[in-house]
Amino acid sequence: MPHLVLQNTRTLFRTLFVAALIAVFWLALQPAPDIVKLVSWQDKIEHAILFAVLMALGALAWPRHLLTVAAGLLAYGAAMEVAQSFTGYRVGDVWDWVADALGVAAMAFPARHWLTRRAARTPNSARTQA
Repeated sequence: MPHLVLQNTRTLFRTLFVAALIAVFWLALQPAPDIVKLVSWQDKIEHAILFAVLMALGALAWPRHLLTVAAGLLAYGAAMEVAQSFTGYRVGDVWDWVADALGVAAMAFPARHWLTRRAARTPNSARTQA
């Protein structure tokens, strides 16, 4: 029974992760909404937070493959910036990608620590389940 619950939970997180990737990419290619900016680099903070959340979802979906999830998110962020540069109303920005990378890194290290501690407490958990 615990194996079934673990698989159902992972399936849920994998579904949420993929849905989030699709939604974010679609939103990134829409015209930018008018938002009140509190600071000039507010969009960089938004990028970092968004990619930290995506990394958290990816870590929960594939706990044994954090490096792959992180690398995939970096490629995804780069692809998003390239795609934005082909629209007439968005601009691809390397600094947005840097903010994406900082968000991924900011979540990757705590996620690894948490998953390692959880695996040590629960025998036959993340270490044996794909």
